[in-house]
Amino acid sequence: MPLLRPLALALALTLASAAAAPAVAADTPATASQAAKAARLNALYEQYWEELLKLNPLQATFQGDNRYNDQLPNTLSAHYRQQMHDFNTRWLKSVKQAGSDGLAGQELLSWQIFVRDREKALEGEQFPTWQQPVNQFYNFAATIAQLGSGTGAQPFKTTADYDAWRKRAAQVPVLFAQAIANSREGMKNGVVQPRALMVKVIPQLDALIKGKAEDTLFWGPVKAFPTGISDADKQRLTAEYKTMIEGQLMPAYRELRTFINDVYLPATRTTSGLDALPNGAAWYAYNARSTTTTNLTPAQIHQIGLDEVARIHGLIGKVMQQVGFKGSMKEFFKFMQTDPRFSFKDEPALLAYYRGLEAKINEKIPEQFSLTPKAPFEIRPVEAFRAQSAAGGSYQRPSQDGTRPGIFYVNTYDLPTRKTWDAEDLYLHEAIPGHHFQLALQQELTNLPKFRRFGSETAFSEGWGLYAESLGKDVGVYEDPYSYFGYLQNELWRAIRLVVDTGLHSQGWTREQVIAYMLDNSAESETQSTAEAERYMAIPAQALAYKMGELKIQELRNRAEKALGPKFDVRRFHAEVLKDGSVPLEILEGKIDRWIASEKAAG
Repeated sequence: MPLLRPLALALALTLASAAAAPAVAADTPATASQAAKAARLNALYEQYWEELLKLNPLQATFQGDNRYNDQLPNTLSAHYRQQMHDFNTRWLKSVKQAGSDGLAGQELLSWQIFVRDREKALEGEQFPTWQQPVNQFYNFAATIAQLGSGTGAQPFKTTADYDAWRKRAAQVPVLFAQAIANSREGMKNGVVQPRALMVKVIPQLDALIKGKAEDTLFWGPVKAFPTGISDADKQRLTAEYKTMIEGQLMPAYRELRTFINDVYLPATRTTSGLDALPNGAAWYAYNARSTTTTNLTPAQIHQIGLDEVARIHGLIGKVMQQVGFKGSMKEFFKFMQTDPRFSFKDEPALLAYYRGLEAKINEKIPEQFSLTPKAPFEIRPVEAFRAQSAAGGSYQRPSQDGTRPGIFYVNTYDLPTRKTWDAEDLYLHEAIPGHHFQLALQQELTNLPKFRRFGSETAFSEGWGLYAESLGKDVGVYEDPYSYFGYLQNELWRAIRLVVDTGLHSQGWTREQVIAYMLDNSAESETQSTAEAERYMAIPAQALAYKMGELKIQELRNRAEKALGPKFDVRRFHAEVLKDGSVPLEILEGKIDRWIASEKAAG
């Protein structure tokens, strides 16, 4: 790929191209001026993204851009934080100075989103996230292992790929040492993780630490050299990888493990929520605004959650009547968890069930969607080393060049807790038409600036995933009441998240209170409830995005159906929601209102 272009050259080329375009007539100076401004901003966005990838080589790797696969900057250092501050300040100033006057359509959306996101990033600098860099949910030591295993985003196809990883891996000890230093700083300032989270990190690290290189995940690429690598290179790389793994990586992992177990764990806190930390209430309120892209307070979100829990409980009561269940709702939840008819025989049976869902749902997709991604899609089990702490399912977007498919990871750990009634809605959310449609389509919107094409607004993305679950009957699933219960249970789960996340981080709830509330009000197992509670502790407010986003998309669909009546076309509505990629909820609302007006006018 080309090197970074100088900004002046980029602007000159883009503006020259815009001036030469026949669509810009000489007798329309306003249009010409707007086009030139849009071209100038697009050039700025392009240069911004190029600089961002250089600062964030892992981000480049995960999106399939391999230019920086040999780099791993110390992203935890004070120097790097200052770099990012200067970067965001400079680019915010440049784009705000250009202004939004005269912009419309995608250009206006891009300007609004860029300015909003940079302002949010700078606002968030006041909160010392960097002082607690490791937890069980976002454990970068596990991310490094995934990259180096040969099954993740880091490619191992050529000799150059192998050399790139060797150079990148050599920087891991520096990053781990910085994590230890930052954690020590947090200990001094009372900014430490809850003990319940950090005890889960120890077995994660133990699973990765081995005495011999050949026994580690990092040996995977050596065991599976691709064709085309010479015997001489295989011998050289085998020796170099053994030295790297045993002499650099494993000592760094052991040092991190020793620090967390012997030094950090005794200093962890018994409290659970962010509001227990210095300035924690403001920190959580900021997180809530950022993830929901609303100005709602934690207290308001808590009440929305309580109202939604009550509404969904009413719908579950109707299912209980339909199946003739005699007993309380809590007893029904226990029945759904314990009756053997809802269990998978083994891991192959679980995976086969999901692959059958893929075929079944794909038959109905054309009735609901005119806009679908080109990227391929696969279903894979979660790797064993991270399965214990991973969610029941997750999605990894495809690479930019299409060589890596979108992947739906299914967790087969603790198989008795993975229920048949939970499969259909999980697939709809994480795979098709949920995250695979939304994220893969977004990457294929090559007309968008890259910060939008590869970025994400959590409330939109996760809101879409939950909305996708509501389409089950339209795409041929939820055919029996127990499977429909599975959908209601998971919608309930997202409503419960509004209650417990805000309770945990703004109302003094304990981890145990959260688990008890989930067990009392849903059909989730204690294993799942515990993992989820600890997830909310690790990433405060992220869980609010799902339900708040889904409520907004459903509100907008209801508005469109009411306004358009028989003219409403669900395929056109879905295309309108997805066609511009991930956007903040208030921007989505304005976009759909304009679409409704245009649909009315077209008739």
